[in-house]
Amino acid sequence: MENLVIVIGLAILSFISGMLGLGVAFSAIPFLGLFMQDLVHQVQPLSLLLNGVTAFLSALGFAKSGFVDWKKAIYLSFITTLSAPIGALIAQFINQNIIWVIYFLAVLYLAYRLFKPFKARKVVKENFKLVTILAIPISVLSGLLGVGPGFLLMPTLILCGFDPKKAAGINAFAVCPPSFFSTYPPFKLSPLESKFNLYFSNYRCYLFFSWCKGYQSLCSKWKNKANFWHLDRNSNSL
Repeated sequence: MENLVIVIGLAILSFISGMLGLGVAFSAIPFLGLFMQDLVHQVQPLSLLLNGVTAFLSALGFAKSGFVDWKKAIYLSFITTLSAPIGALIAQFINQNIIWVIYFLAVLYLAYRLFKPFKARKVVKENFKLVTILAIPISVLSGLLGVGPGFLLMPTLILCGFDPKKAAGINAFAVCPPSFFSTYPPFKLSPLESKFNLYFSNYRCYLFFSWCKGYQSLCSKWKNKANFWHLDRNSNSL
């Protein structure tokens, strides 16, 4: 029964997160914390797996619409994939209470970005080199928090001159590999019981993936309009 509640709860959270333009990992972490005590070895790996699945689905949608710059997305994915597991490894040696504090500070930052007054900005030339440099600390921090790098990588791309839709496409692809690879350190260093929980979490992810795929096929047009409306609003605010 508890597993069913988790699957349904994550499905609802993913829907809400998608409408807000956020990754599901941010909302999944406190929700999973209600059912699992170990933040680093249970909650974070599962949230990263879910983040990778939902990011993959988003990348498919953006690719179909032609909003993925594949050269930049692949290059950026290499950087994030190499950097994010470092943060996940650091999390093994930090008090979980400290990680929770950093997590909630990041949530406050996201809330500020979402609800700050809109201000028009001048057009900025794309600066992908700066994005690649900033992607390293962003990925390390995301690995530490177990949320995936998209929550900071997306606004960074926009601030560096990328069109919001193009930035979303690049971001969706670039966060897939690090979301999956960041689960390796906690999986390797976790106790047997946690490994079993991680193994069983794959079944939850499969159910969650199936729900998202069905939802996307039925409501893709409406979702794209809602997401692009949100991205356009964010572009005016940055």
